[in-house]
Amino acid sequence: MAEPIYSKTVTLAITGASGAQYGLRLLQCLLAAQVRVWLLLSDAARIVINTETEVVLPEDEERTASYLRELYGAAEDQLILFGRRDWFSPVASGTGAASSLVICPASGGTLSAVACGASNNLIERAADVALKERRQLILVPREAPYSEIHLENMLKLTRMGAVILPASPGFYQRPQSVQDLVDFVVARILSQLDVEQTLLPPWGNTEN
Repeated sequence: MAEPIYSKTVTLAITGASGAQYGLRLLQCLLAAQVRVWLLLSDAARIVINTETEVVLPEDEERTASYLRELYGAAEDQLILFGRRDWFSPVASGTGAASSLVICPASGGTLSAVACGASNNLIERAADVALKERRQLILVPREAPYSEIHLENMLKLTRMGAVILPASPGFYQRPQSVQDLVDFVVARILSQLDVEQTLLPPWGNTEN
């Protein structure tokens, strides 16, 4: 039996900023679009997910991966979860990392670590690899308001080639629910990744 062919591979890191819904919805949409996802979860992200959503993640990584695959209908080789210190994972090296890394949501601490080139855990190392290899790096901060430190870090990362995509939903599509607001941001991320999406019609589409 032939193995499934995925359209691309995306590394998705979820950190401890509020807004876990953005990361989980993005994960769901990527898997539905037949994208292979290498998933990274910070310790704080687990706490925020369990606090802000109805998703309750098991404590160990193997059961967490199985739980998320079952939740979103993903095959074992489509969704792979790497531990925060799994230095032998492909995302830790320029020879194996995916062409795109999304950190969604990106905490202020993660933003700072990435801007400074810290590699104290696998998320920070994956971002460092993306920058040094000139690959796509998208950060989705949700912090509000921004301090001068946040702004300086975002400017620094933008100059390095990263895309800063704040979790700032628009209202021109007349959202009717919180889910609509989440989908707005996720749609913008998918568009950056060149993954087809139907969550948000393009501007100027009069039929919608």
